[in-house]
Amino acid sequence: MIATLCSLDELRKAKKALDHLEHTYPVLFEKIVHVMNLTRALQMKYQYMGCLLMDEDSSNCLPNLSQGSVLRLYIKEVKTLKMDADIYVLKQLFITFKEIGYAKISLLTLGNTPESLVGSSSVK
Repeated sequence: MIATLCSLDELRKAKKALDHLEHTYPVLFEKIVHVMNLTRALQMKYQYMGCLLMDEDSSNCLPNLSQGSVLRLYIKEVKTLKMDADIYVLKQLFITFKEIGYAKISLLTLGNTPESLVGSSSVK
């Protein structure tokens, strides 16, 4: 479990960057929202999604799915996102705000306010 403590200022900066991404790269933003909604719907960890997107070791946050086909479908959707010509923009955003954590970046992307995410959290 990853506990992240971040300031309201950091969260607001991340939200502003996400808003800029949405307006500047709307197709990429739509794809990331799709993957984040899929992550939530399948009850997977945002940390797992972030590790897959950023080519990081995901062994400590592997989903506990009984259906291998569901995991394969999920990984295929993440790979489709990674093939976007502008994926470097999203990756840079994730790098810039890595201290916030993939879960909070995801929740901001999905419409949560920075104020709702202040403080320590055990969201994965």
